[in-house]
Amino acid sequence: MKSLKEVSTENKIHERLKDYPNCLKLAEYLFDDAELQEMQDYANNVSIKRLGFNDHGPVHMRQVVSNAIKMLKILHEAGIQTSLEREEIGTFEDSMCAVILAGIMHDLGMTIGRQGHEEMSSLLAQPIIERALMNVFPNNLHKRVVIKAMATEAIVGHMSSRKIHSIEAGIILVADGCDMTKGRARIPLALNKTPRVGDIHKYSASAINRIGIHRGERKPIKIDVEMSGDVGFFQIEEVLLTKIDSSPAKEYIELYAGVEGQERKCYL
Repeated sequence: MKSLKEVSTENKIHERLKDYPNCLKLAEYLFDDAELQEMQDYANNVSIKRLGFNDHGPVHMRQVVSNAIKMLKILHEAGIQTSLEREEIGTFEDSMCAVILAGIMHDLGMTIGRQGHEEMSSLLAQPIIERALMNVFPNNLHKRVVIKAMATEAIVGHMSSRKIHSIEAGIILVADGCDMTKGRARIPLALNKTPRVGDIHKYSASAINRIGIHRGERKPIKIDVEMSGDVGFFQIEEVLLTKIDSSPAKEYIELYAGVEGQERKCYL
């Protein structure tokens, strides 16, 4: 059974996709896919209980989809074309389908382990991508090929360890980095009482109160981070800023972060 957080995030995604029927059909297919749900649940088990990391399961993957859709729509409304549009090989809705697929499956490789999980995610995602696209575009081989390739680039590129070139993959990279609030770290911190190497990531994430994604003032997308303490700056500088710096969408993003009640620091 899905958690309330999963359902609420799905509802938010449905609302954001109401004007994009193919995207909505794709999202509904993925949300109803029993195998995908089992894989996401097990990825979270491995991440939290075995490895001591934070949430890498169904809530996180849905949140990345939600973040990516919001950012891609902001770019679209600002007149910024996606890579598929610029190359005249696909539509904005095709690009949206690609980020939905990538976001909902980018961490499936955590079922196997942390090292190289982005490549493992791509491998595990392929049959689900293929059957999902066949459901939405049964008579359009071109769209299935292009969207699958774009989604795969975004999955393998979501850790900043591989050079990516498309706006779509760049948006997934940043959307993943934006899911680092204290709620994502709460469960592993409660379960793992003995300090481990890498716990700084969980403690710094626990200091992130909220992350807002809005239309920007100087650039199309504004990311605004509110923290409860200075330890949160580690998460900004070592995780989020690293991902933005590696993203082909960097030129469209402004980033502000600061402790609650204090002036925000402008990073970009």
